[in-house]
Formats: sequence, C-alpha cells, structure tokens
Amino acid sequence: MLNSADVKALRTAAQVRVAYGGSVIETRDRRRWAVLARCLPVVLVPFLLAASTFPGQYRVPGVYWLLAMAASTLFVLGTRWPLAASLGISALAIPMFRIPAWGLSGLVPFLGAVALVDVIRRSHRNSPVVIATAGWAVAVLIGRNGSHAPVASRVTPLLEVCAYVGLAVVLGLYLRGQRELAVSLRLRAADAENRRAEAEQRTRLLERGALARELHDLVAHHMASIVLRIGVARHVVADADPRVHAVLDDVHGTASDALTDIRRLLTALRDPGLGEVALVDSAAVRTEIEAAADRVRAAGFQVHSEIRTSGDGLDAIGRLTLLRLVQESLTNVMKHGDPAVPVYLTIAAAGGSTGTVVRVRNGLRTAPPAAAFGPAANSTGAHGIIGMRERVELAGGRVGAGVSGVEWVVAAWLPDTTGEDA
Repeated sequence: MLNSADVKALRTAAQVRVAYGGSVIETRDRRRWAVLARCLPVVLVPFLLAASTFPGQYRVPGVYWLLAMAASTLFVLGTRWPLAASLGISALAIPMFRIPAWGLSGLVPFLGAVALVDVIRRSHRNSPVVIATAGWAVAVLIGRNGSHAPVASRVTPLLEVCAYVGLAVVLGLYLRGQRELAVSLRLRAADAENRRAEAEQRTRLLERGALARELHDLVAHHMASIVLRIGVARHVVADADPRVHAVLDDVHGTASDALTDIRRLLTALRDPGLGEVALVDSAAVRTEIEAAADRVRAAGFQVHSEIRTSGDGLDAIGRLTLLRLVQESLTNVMKHGDPAVPVYLTIAAAGGSTGTVVRVRNGLRTAPPAAAFGPAANSTGAHGIIGMRERVELAGGRVGAGVSGVEWVVAAWLPDTTGEDA
C-alpha cells in the first residue's frame, strides 16, 4: 500500500493544482480583476452625478455628492469587511433616497443592493446574510416612504422592498450557489486525479516490489554468501603471505560495501515515489523541493526558501529522505500553519560535520501534531511525522520538531555518504 505521507502529499498537490487553476499567475490575474471591479464605483459614481447636473434647479446637491462618494468608498472597503460596508452603504442610502436627485444620480443609493449581493455571495454562514438583508430592507422602507404620489397605494413601499431586496437576495444566492458548485466540481476533479495518481503509484509499487524480491533473492543472497566465504577464508589461511591477507581484506571490504549498497537499493525500490526523483541527480531533487514550496505559495502562504547546498554529498537514500522531509513539513504547514506568518525553509551544508541541515519554521494556526521527531513522540495519529523520523534514522541522520515560541520548527541533519563510498 502507499505510504500515508505520499498519499497526503498527492492529495494536497492535486487539490491545490486543481482548486487554484493550476497556476499562481492565473490566481493573481483573477485577484487583479476583482480589485478593479471593486474600485469601479469610485469612478462610475462621479460620472453619474456629473451627468445628472443640468442648469437651473436640475442639479445634484452638494450633500448628495458627499453621501454618494462616501458610499462608493465604503464599497471599496467591502473587500475586507463586506458586512460592515453593506450596513454603512444602507445607512447612507436612506438620506440619498430622501434628497431629490435627477437622472442617473438616482441609481447611486442602489449601491446598497450590490453590496448586499456581495455579502450573500461571499458568506458561508446565514447570520451575515440576515443582518445585511435586514439593513438594506430598512433602508429601502424608510428612504422610499413618502416619496410616492398621493394616489399611490399604501402597499407600494412594501412592494418596493420586496422588489429591491428580493432581487438582490435571489441574485446573491444564485452567485453563491454557482461558486459552491464550481468548488465542488474542482474538488471532484481533484479526487479523480488523486485516484488516478494513486492507481499509477500502486502499479509502480507492484513492479518495484517484484524487482526488489528478485534482487534480494538472487544478487543479495550471493553477495552475502561471498562475504561469508571470504571471512572464513581469512581465518583458514591465517598464516599465509600478508599480501594474500591484503587481497582478501580488499575483496571482503568491496563485497561488504556492495552488499550495503544493494540493501540501500532494496529499501529505495520499496519506496513508491523513488522512481521519480530519488535515483536522479541533485538538481532534480532541488526542482521537486522548489515545486513543493510553490504549492504552498499557491495555497496562500508566503514561503522564503533558501537552498545553500547542492546536496551532492547525499546518496540516493539521502536525497529521497531530504525531499520527503521537506514535502511532509510543507504539507503540515498547509494543514496547521497560519497563512499570515511567513514560512522559512533553509537547506544548507552542516557547519561542524559533513552533512546537510534542513530547517522549516512556520506560525501555528491549529494545534500541531502531538508527535515530535524526537524521543518524546508518543502520538498514534501523526503517521506522516513518524514515517519521516524512520526515514531519517534509516539514512543515518537526526531530526527533531516542536514548538519554539509561537512557531513550529522542524530541524534535521542528514550525513554525507557519497564521499565514504568512493
């Protein structure tokens, strides 16, 4: 079966890639257009007021200009505080309804209906919708009361409330439904991609498992037999020429190193993600790490990554461990981290000893996994973190994690091995 950390990484990557349109640039473009649309009333309202000013008595009063510009400014601020902006615009609409206005300027108070639509479209809870709807309904009822001809029916203001408020509510609910439908479809597409990726990884795992069994049963068995027989031979010919002992020691050491490499390779073959990055050069691992950081950025986090080592000193297992450690740490950042706090990823050469140091720092939004990488780990739920600890220990390294002040810090050290094997 797939490792739980790999499945989580696949699911997170697919959901970020699908839910965010597969491109950070596209997300930025949408935000840019949303900001421009939000600022449109600031430009459009003065045009409507100027177009409604005529010589003589048909001119827009100065107080109406002030109220209209204040309403358009509040609408811009609705980007961060939609409910407060909606209530403020509704309150400003009451005197604007009462003040005589000509021509297109009479449309300005209905900016409150647009603000109400925005609140409904963006809200996931019903209480802001009810409050904003009540505020706009009161504004229409008070503002429009008494502005009708004497022959008009008393129910005319109520009909106007139903029309002006009801249409805004229906439109807002429609837009919210369309947004939720789009999110649902994107998540379904992400789930479909998850299933496809998991099936592909499972097939690779079966193939690699079969290859690992053949390698273990044939090559590893014969190499172990060679090492054992050379060891016996060294004791049998204890009185032989020292040059013979030197040759036997060299053959024994070479065979032992080869057997160690085969065992490392067997471990690597049993990893479902190894075929993509672990047996390639360090540049590919760096690319995958940067791609993992980009996925966190796409999820709304600010990531500062600093890679000050090429990682050439790490062997295949070390490079895979480095990559998995970074991926698991960044996945936990998206699950438990605070998007308002920057994430710092540092990969550098160790100062006092040969090896590579990894450090990930981020702020906490929710409670972090109870299990740390160190001896205090006692959680039964943080399988991904436990798996990372086992990977690092298998590579001969050390790793620790925990809360430092207001941050969650993961720090690890992986030893250089390629120099020893050479």
